[in-house]
Amino acid sequence: MKVNLAYGKSQKFIEIADDCRITEVFANKINRLQTDQTGLVNDSLQHPINTENLTAIIRKKNAKNVVIVVNDMTRPTPYKTILPPLFEQLKKAGISKEDITLLVALGIHRPHTKEDNLSIFGEEICNQYRIENHNCDENLVSLGKLTNGAELIINRTAAEADLLITTGMVGLHYFAGYSGGRKSVMPGIAARSLIEANHKMMNDERAHLGNYENNPVSDFMIEAARKAGVDFILNVVTTGHQEIAYCAAGDLYDAWVDAVKFCEEMNVVPLDEKVDIVIASCGGYPKDINMYQAQKAIDSAALAVKDGGTIILVAECSEGLGEATFEKWIYEASTQEDIINRFHNAFELGGHKAFAICRTLRKAEILLVSELQEKDVRAMFLKPVENLQDALNQAIKKHGSNASIMIMSEAPKIAVKIQK
Repeated sequence: MKVNLAYGKSQKFIEIADDCRITEVFANKINRLQTDQTGLVNDSLQHPINTENLTAIIRKKNAKNVVIVVNDMTRPTPYKTILPPLFEQLKKAGISKEDITLLVALGIHRPHTKEDNLSIFGEEICNQYRIENHNCDENLVSLGKLTNGAELIINRTAAEADLLITTGMVGLHYFAGYSGGRKSVMPGIAARSLIEANHKMMNDERAHLGNYENNPVSDFMIEAARKAGVDFILNVVTTGHQEIAYCAAGDLYDAWVDAVKFCEEMNVVPLDEKVDIVIASCGGYPKDINMYQAQKAIDSAALAVKDGGTIILVAECSEGLGEATFEKWIYEASTQEDIINRFHNAFELGGHKAFAICRTLRKAEILLVSELQEKDVRAMFLKPVENLQDALNQAIKKHGSNASIMIMSEAPKIAVKIQK
């Protein structure tokens, strides 16, 4: 059997013997996509889930100004499609353009430039609406304590808004379970200390890809967003081409879960049992542009591989490791335990990705086919292999000619769920 896997802007090829037990997994195709993307958004706004419509909410609160939290450029969201219908609803409710602020949920990411905003929102929106970058170290206010004792410190502009709307995209997330919904507040517009506290909770075994129930990271986010006073959300699920497959609006939790369930239908794949070998591609450029991004494919593969199994990661990583703190943690560690101990005792955002890799290495060996230098690969405690076919041959030698093999050609899009 010949398999082609995306690798940067090219491909890698592999031959797998027919006597191996081979499974290929893909995101499920949704056959009910609507061509009228704007109509899909309008319909969700007019039929919000478990809450009143925006006009009723605005009148009840006597709201005079609105803050709309929007994703940053690292989460490609079709804002040119979803924002105009939202603006129209606000206009009908009596809110003028001058009283609307788009707040970019940067978390700890770099601020947007004017060019970034033009690319994401378009010239018309940029010219007519105020756009503000969140800063996790400035312009913050405390809203009191959360039940775990953490202080809820968020963006002051959002906290002081008459009406707070969050927007975003729902997809798989490697420790929050799913993105979207509550993530617009934390980490989106939260203080650095709160973001760090939340990310540290990824150590819990319940905090994994595709799990949104009884996930302590997600639960913490939900409580924070509720206390922050989110009045209304507008979330979409998209295809790989940024087409809107589903749209949900309304209550912070219920509308988000509605979109999550649609996402589950697309991206969660049932499996009878785990396999010996997982061959995982990120899906090519830009998802494998660096190791910081490519790590997401490891988390997908980790759900499918047996304890003691082998993951073969196919990721070009043309721009190296990809993040300064991640790189620092990697090169300052002599053992995997150094990284695990640092995560618990001296946590830094960015370093959590190094921890995520070591977490998987506790259960499986990882062979990496990439353009990274050998010293970089070994510093991550991975095994460098130049040739994909050689990597498979090594894995089969370890597990036997009858090894069970799973192929994930777009691993970050998939969460495997073992059927019990």
